[in-house]
Amino acid sequence: MIKVIVKNKDGIENVLVKGHADYEDYGKDIVCAAVSSITITACNSILALEDTINCKENSGLLEIRILKKTDINQKVLGNMVSMLEELKEQYPKNIEIRSEE
Repeated sequence: MIKVIVKNKDGIENVLVKGHADYEDYGKDIVCAAVSSITITACNSILALEDTINCKENSGLLEIRILKKTDINQKVLGNMVSMLEELKEQYPKNIEIRSEE
């Protein structure tokens, strides 16, 4: 299962995405591919516009750390979380999203 943890106190401060969906075999897992695509696109979009986040990626782990909250990174990350929530509705056994303060 992919676990998404959003630290949210007066806006998104940190996002941790870890694990594997286990929907299908490695290389054929459309849920993992969708999560990767959504999260990496969000990171790249913000970094193309401003240097206000830090993205660290390892196998099965992505951490997005907010260095400075801005309108741009909050909107892009908010959209990212919304897209992940929509994906979770379709694949509830493969994605878990939780918000922490």
